[in-house]
Amino acid sequence: MTIASDTIFALSSGALPSGIAVVRISGPATRDVLMAMMGEVPEARHAKLATFRASDEMVLDRGLCLFFPAPTSFTGEDCAELHLHGGRAVVAAVIDALSVRGLKLAEAGEFTKRAFLNGKIDLTAAEALSDLIAAETEAQRRFAIDNSTESHRQLYGSWRARLIHARAMIEAELDFSDEADVPGSVAAAVWDDVRTLQREIAEHAAGYRHAEIIREGFRVVILGAPNSGKSSLLNALARRDVAIVTDEPGTTRDVLEVNLDIAGMKVVLADTAGVRRAAGKVEAIGIERSLQRAREADLVMVLEDASAPVLVRAPPDKSVIKVGNKCDLIARDQLPIRYDVLVSARTGEGLDELIRRIQLACEAYTNTAGSILPFRARHVALLQEASDALHAALSLEGAGLEIRAEGLRAAGVALGCISGEVDVEHLLDAIFSSFCIGK
Repeated sequence: MTIASDTIFALSSGALPSGIAVVRISGPATRDVLMAMMGEVPEARHAKLATFRASDEMVLDRGLCLFFPAPTSFTGEDCAELHLHGGRAVVAAVIDALSVRGLKLAEAGEFTKRAFLNGKIDLTAAEALSDLIAAETEAQRRFAIDNSTESHRQLYGSWRARLIHARAMIEAELDFSDEADVPGSVAAAVWDDVRTLQREIAEHAAGYRHAEIIREGFRVVILGAPNSGKSSLLNALARRDVAIVTDEPGTTRDVLEVNLDIAGMKVVLADTAGVRRAAGKVEAIGIERSLQRAREADLVMVLEDASAPVLVRAPPDKSVIKVGNKCDLIARDQLPIRYDVLVSARTGEGLDELIRRIQLACEAYTNTAGSILPFRARHVALLQEASDALHAALSLEGAGLEIRAEGLRAAGVALGCISGEVDVEHLLDAIFSSFCIGK
């Protein structure tokens, strides 16, 4: 266990004013601070109503205190929570009193960093906790909860165990090849499993795209000719005026985005410049950005004015929904059948069906809940490093066993870095700095 020499504190309950403000304390001086501020250390994990006082005995507030002794606390250290009235002056007075007593204001993510250093959680669980705090949709919340379990550590640990076994068999052949009970083909038997393991790691890394979509959002681009109603449709789906709408072609010259929550899935909907041949220099740049965004999208909505359609083609190999807009301007017996969905951005007709189509396109990703997926780019980079090291070892069949075994060692180190089971000191500041203060 890593023992911290200082005691930290921070407001952990968010913006003020609020009904209740929670100030969190962690470190070796926690008990002393509680004795000085309230005259006692409460019974572990029991809320205690107390009067909190400054060093000059001035009353700061009256509230609840919870004490969590080491090692059975979030950080693994002595911890306490002061539940205060959520006024700015109250919190400022308590924070000032803690600073006077020599405590240090916590840095971003420092409580969680201490939990990791004290062996309470691994790095993947810490990163999942950060995602849980940032979750905006139900799919993101479920995914973060799933990732906060031991599943990643167990998966990567099992792979490392197989690599350790393979290295042990190779070293047995190297060191004891002259012994009668160590046949010369021991090392050869491990390479089939290494080959299988390399394939498993590569397939696992390929799942990152699903995780990225859940965390960052399913990207939908509205693509169409000028005046087809793209901006009006964006505003209608967002239920607010996000984009400027005029009859003048080329009004939208850059990509506008809005985040939607569709059946618990984050959807990033983008309005783009109208695609046409005759365009000025600035508009042409906007059109190229539109086409590029469509090439990067998970789903393209090709929108046409159904009353005066102008064909715009989506990039090849993209999931597409063909949408006919302004259906309110066409007689019922003249409605075209070339579209997947007919809508009116002005009246709202057909929008429910369009949202249902987007939801169906998202389901391939929302249905991955419960799957073990790499959910950070850092994980993917290390998985690729492990896979490459194993591929190199497998391809060097004519090389000595010592050289091939080095590839297994490098793969094991890369896997260990994901969950923090090997030295990752250079990564910690980058990982935990993304957390909020007080967590």
